[in-house]
Amino acid sequence: MPRPPVRLFHSRRPGATAALPLAVTTALTTVLVPLAATAAAAEEPSAAAGGRLDWGDCPEGDYGAGMECAELRVPVDHADPRGRHITLTLGRLPHTEEGRAEGSVLVNPGGPMGFGIEYLGTLGAPFAGLREHMDVVTWDLRGDPGGFGGFSTPIDCEWDYVRSPALPADQAAFDDLAAANRETADACRAADPELFDHMGSADHARDLEAVRRALGERRLNLHMTSYGGTIGQTYARLFPERVRTLYLDGVADHTEAGDAVYEGFAADGDEAFGRFTDWCAEDASCALHGRDVPALWRELIDAADSEPIPAPVADVDYTGRDIQHAAVGVLFRSTPGPEWAGVAQAIADGLEGDASGFVTDPERPFAGFPMPGVVECLDWEYPADHAEAAATAERIEEAAPLTGGRLQMYGNILSCAGWPTPVSNPPGPLPAEVPPMLGAGSWSDGGSTARAVDAVEGGVTIRRDGPGHGLYWMGDACVIAHADHYLRTTELPPADTIC
Repeated sequence: MPRPPVRLFHSRRPGATAALPLAVTTALTTVLVPLAATAAAAEEPSAAAGGRLDWGDCPEGDYGAGMECAELRVPVDHADPRGRHITLTLGRLPHTEEGRAEGSVLVNPGGPMGFGIEYLGTLGAPFAGLREHMDVVTWDLRGDPGGFGGFSTPIDCEWDYVRSPALPADQAAFDDLAAANRETADACRAADPELFDHMGSADHARDLEAVRRALGERRLNLHMTSYGGTIGQTYARLFPERVRTLYLDGVADHTEAGDAVYEGFAADGDEAFGRFTDWCAEDASCALHGRDVPALWRELIDAADSEPIPAPVADVDYTGRDIQHAAVGVLFRSTPGPEWAGVAQAIADGLEGDASGFVTDPERPFAGFPMPGVVECLDWEYPADHAEAAATAERIEEAAPLTGGRLQMYGNILSCAGWPTPVSNPPGPLPAEVPPMLGAGSWSDGGSTARAVDAVEGGVTIRRDGPGHGLYWMGDACVIAHADHYLRTTELPPADTIC
């Protein structure tokens, strides 16, 4: 099964079905504007209130899964509830057992993207067991970040897949990067400045609170994957008393400010390279078997940083950062075997002056992501000048001397420098009132997920000793069983659970 897209981490939408149309058909009925988030519990609708959402046909049918849809009007700016409103479109896979549902589970598969309804409708088979007892609900994000044709009110914006920026060499280069970023952002913002400025995960979380009210749920069960985890953590920060359960699958940690998240991802890369080094020492099929792999690696990276190494297969030159990013990507997504052997051979060839072995896609040889990052640039702090960017890069490399130079997430955040709208949802701690969370993650994202889950006492992260991203959506039966039990009962598995 294709993994959920992780725009901040370079993935793209799977081609599950044809793109959805931008317009929402009139078959769905608009409903009540949400009440203020500070209303007393006595004013909350009961779980049996119903009536606030008019569930009916979806614009593209039920996807063969029984999907139902409804519309909800929300303010563009939740601080101005009497101002302009936009339409959110919700999708629901109703519970399948007889009798009343045990409640709802709100699902976001990541991205950030605006086609959650299509994604759940076409790839939602793993939810079959949970769906026996609970309604599984999703929504298309406001603005449709990524331009994938979701049914909620979109921004008319051009998204392009661009190369992740290199660390600027000096202030002049930083200014050039910031100006280019600003030009890209302004072109998108011009279509709808008000909506553009209210596209961060705090806005999505407040939309989610409006959904909670419309559903008549006193507290929410949240199932958040990949970038959806940023929305989930933000909701927990803003509305801790409204969280019943929060399941995070393969997410970034949005609970620590500053460089902590970037340093954490860098350390995860060094851990991956450590696994590779151990394998190479044990397996004679490794082209570097019996040699000092970290020393050879460092020699290669230093050489490529001094003078980029040609990769004739793609007619490009690779810096040390390009090589680090390519190698770690393979080590995260595969198990010891032919692909790891390919990394070893690529290192050997690179030392001989040919970096072609690190090219996994000649048509797209460099790390990249869709731009503009209308959500990400409101959620993560980015550098104000060259000195700040260089200082962060230095700390990342200190945290991970073997692979930190790839910068990974921070490399993409450089694309926010010069952004026209200030950060509205920076990372920060979660309140103590948030209940213990459940996480799940693999080699590539287990560390970051655990760091998020550990922000609240008592949480548990299921670890998969292997590759993968979005383990629940991938159909991992072990993860699904633990997650479903937690979402239904609030009971967590043992702290050392491995799937």
